[in-house]
Order: sequence, then structure tokens, then C-alpha cells
Amino acid sequence: MAEVQVKDSSGKGGKVRSKKQVPHVDLTPMVDLAFLLITFFMLVTTFNKPNVMDLGLPAKPKDKTQQPQDIDIKLQNSISIIIGKDNRIFYHQQDQAGLNDQTLLETNFDREGITKVIEQAKASAIDKNIFTVIIKPTDDAVYKNFVDMLDEMAITKNERYGVTDIKPWEEAIYKKKVGQ
Repeated sequence: MAEVQVKDSSGKGGKVRSKKQVPHVDLTPMVDLAFLLITFFMLVTTFNKPNVMDLGLPAKPKDKTQQPQDIDIKLQNSISIIIGKDNRIFYHQQDQAGLNDQTLLETNFDREGITKVIEQAKASAIDKNIFTVIIKPTDDAVYKNFVDMLDEMAITKNERYGVTDIKPWEEAIYKKKVGQ
């Protein structure tokens, strides 16, 4: 606290000049406050854990000549999910000849939406062990929606999924469906 000491007048008449003293500031409470703030922020930052999403990436082969086997995925054993703009999501199980704006279906991110679609497609798959979800984000997609799709893979317990670019013929149907 700042302290200013002023002398009382001694009762003598006339003008008396008092000595001006430099104000003294007591910094003891400020030091206590600084240590309290430092302690508080140190305790709070230890509770903040980083949020990390686990992506199951394939291991790199030790031998460069060893290449992974190409697996032919049938349409009945896969579903393609297109993440679009404005939180819109589309899906299909068609090839280039069969895909049109009627077979590209739209759903949403809730339990009755994409979760149910993935579970139904997995249930109707010929070989459930190799059922694959192919996630195709567009250039207009929001990162949050992509993370939500990866969360859906954990919710529906799909260990086989892939992330790839949208094919030009799918993008043409998508833009027609969206109205771009």
C-alpha cells in the first residue's frame, strides 16, 4: 500500500513549508498475488490433457520390394460416404454406371442417420469380415464432419475404413445433387 506521511503543523503562525517525502509503495501483497497466480496456472495446466485421435494406419513394410496385396472390394462389401458442405452427407453402394442423382442418397450425422446406414450396409454385406467404409470428403467439407465420421467408425466398430479423394464421376453427381 502507498504510504504518505504528512507532518502536522506545530501551531506556529506564518507559512511553514513541509518536507515532501517520496511515497513508499509496499509490494508485499503484489508478490503474494503473483505466486498465487503462478500456482493456480500451474495446477490448471496439468489437468488439460491433449485430445488425440487414433488413426489406424497400416505399418510400413520393412522390405521395400514387399508390397501389400491388392484386394478387390465388391460393392456389396463396401459403402462410399461423401462428406459435403453445409453438414450434408451422402452415401451410395454403386459403381460409375449405376450412380445417378436418385441412387446418391442423403442422410445426417445422428444415430438414426449415418450410424443406421452403416449398420444396415454391414448387415447386408456378403462377407462381414471385409466390409469396408470408404470416406470421401469434398473440398467443401468441414474438418469437424470428417472427425465425426471417424468417430462413427469407432461407434459402429468398423475397423476397415479408408479415406480417399472423391472420384470425378462421383463429384459430378454430387454437384448435381447439391445444386452447384
